[in-house]
Amino acid sequence: MKFSLATFGLASLVASAAAMSVSYDTGYDDPNRSMGVVSCSDGPNGLMHRFPTQGAIPNFPRIGGLSGIAWNSAQCGSCHKITYNGKSIFVVAIDSSSTGFNIGLTAMNELTNNQATSLGRIEAEVTNASPSDCRITQTNEVSDTP
Repeated sequence: MKFSLATFGLASLVASAAAMSVSYDTGYDDPNRSMGVVSCSDGPNGLMHRFPTQGAIPNFPRIGGLSGIAWNSAQCGSCHKITYNGKSIFVVAIDSSSTGFNIGLTAMNELTNNQATSLGRIEAEVTNASPSDCRITQTNEVSDTP
């Protein structure tokens, strides 16, 4: 029975991986930018009351917008693993995006081996990840693990 449950769990993880368009926006590289300008600003699911600026987010500069997020979305602050050509980074969703994931230039350069500006937009594998992978804890303080 344990084997079949483990197999089911692995199949579920694999099924949650999806190819997604990833682009960059240098606005996500500004540590002083107010969280009041992103979709995940205020409201019960907003991030502004915990992180007043983008630089206050523990995983900064690995932040960005994700399609499907709107104001006060339950996905605000969710952690995602983005993999491109064998390289993976963990990104916190803080904003909306019209297509796929839109992350900072610094994060995209980390993901693409400093090729973000020449590539512009890529297709990458995106999976949901644990908040701890993005250094987010239940109390939304920086965790001890990098």
